[in-house]
Amino acid sequence: MTLQFALKLAITVALVLVASALSRRPGVLGALVAALPVTSLLVLGWLYVETRDAQRVAQMSMDIFWFVLGGLLFFPALSLSLKAGWPSWLCFLLAGLAAFGGMSAMQFLLTHWRAAT
Repeated sequence: MTLQFALKLAITVALVLVASALSRRPGVLGALVAALPVTSLLVLGWLYVETRDAQRVAQMSMDIFWFVLGGLLFFPALSLSLKAGWPSWLCFLLAGLAAFGGMSAMQFLLTHWRAAT
């Protein structure tokens, strides 16, 4: 394992653990930290450090933006189904399927839009 990989791993794990710990406390701080684009920030940062290719990072940033829009369906699906009193496992399954469907739709649209331009 290289030092760079170990550093990436340590920083990534630390951020996830902080978000997890904060989410167990009252208030919205946990939600705020979880809502930050931490994964995107890490991936884009590591991509730039490794390639120094700003254009590649810019393109990936926009691609992430479009997929985030599709993935947002996860949250209302989870919230509404939990509030309806459905079993938790089913709520998470349906929310995951809603996010998958939204992201798949974005993939379809992006693929066809880029092919047309």
